[in-house]
Amino acid sequence: MAKGKLTGYFFGAAAAISYGMNPLFALPLYHDGLDADSVLFFRYFIGVLILAAMLFWRQPKHVGQTGEYGSRLTVFALGRRNLFPLIFYGVMMALSSLCLFVSYNFMDAGIASTLLFVYPIMVAVIMTVFFREKLKWQTVASIVTALTGILLLYRQGNGATLNVFGTLMVFGSALTYAIYLVGINHHGLNELPTLKVTFYVLLFGLAVFVARIGLRGEFHVPSAEKWYLWFNLIALGLIPTVLSLSCTTIAIQHIGSTPTAILGALEPATAVFFGITVFGEQLTCCEAIGLILIILAVTVIVADGKLPHLLTGFKKLFPKSQRK
Repeated sequence: MAKGKLTGYFFGAAAAISYGMNPLFALPLYHDGLDADSVLFFRYFIGVLILAAMLFWRQPKHVGQTGEYGSRLTVFALGRRNLFPLIFYGVMMALSSLCLFVSYNFMDAGIASTLLFVYPIMVAVIMTVFFREKLKWQTVASIVTALTGILLLYRQGNGATLNVFGTLMVFGSALTYAIYLVGINHHGLNELPTLKVTFYVLLFGLAVFVARIGLRGEFHVPSAEKWYLWFNLIALGLIPTVLSLSCTTIAIQHIGSTPTAILGALEPATAVFFGITVFGEQLTCCEAIGLILIILAVTVIVADGKLPHLLTGFKKLFPKSQRK
């Protein structure tokens, strides 16, 4: 396997796992009275600050007449042709986050994370219809296998049901995320540094939540007696935001939108993992089978074009007996 593809698969898996930590940090904030807009404002704002610091303190190659700080500020320079695509995909990412976080108020976060995995199907359809990408049988098999595994992760206990509005919110989140995954690789944005793309996506996404908070006139912060919840906000801005989006951009640049989307099967698997290790939930037989199917789906998509060769090699281990 080429080094570039291996890098893409690694970062794709890292993006999915880190994005799957959203409920881990968000739900305690909801329990303290914060709403989706307030949580997402802090998530994006902290993410923007982290990325701005990383960009600003990047050592400049040349220090011109404007001085060291002036030269460092050039890392924020953005061409006019990249401005509107980044605004659009920043809004798409913000809408995806908003729909997902709103759905947490209407259904279990684990169910929402499970339903969110329809986005690889949307990515595959968009790539096939609009970009004439050939739909490989490996891709179809991976999607079907992963969806089967995801359904097995669905918990029926505690009276959990599918709320209609919550389901629509998750599907809206999946669609806008699919548009983001496809578009971020088809507007020349892959020529920009990963940190810069992620910075502007979060910056323009942040504007959405600033506008919503201003229009609604509601803004919440963690209560004084639960000061430790600020660590949840920082973690939200760092792990499922900066880390996940940066890894997603790198993965798309190396392996494309469809494989990156399918690797997202690791998101609900991550939710199950933390449910067991952090919240003391039990792993049922169906969930164990579901996890195995997800791992199998990821393996198929990682093998990609080498899978037929691998199957041929496996077949050669059992040659047909010669008739005498």
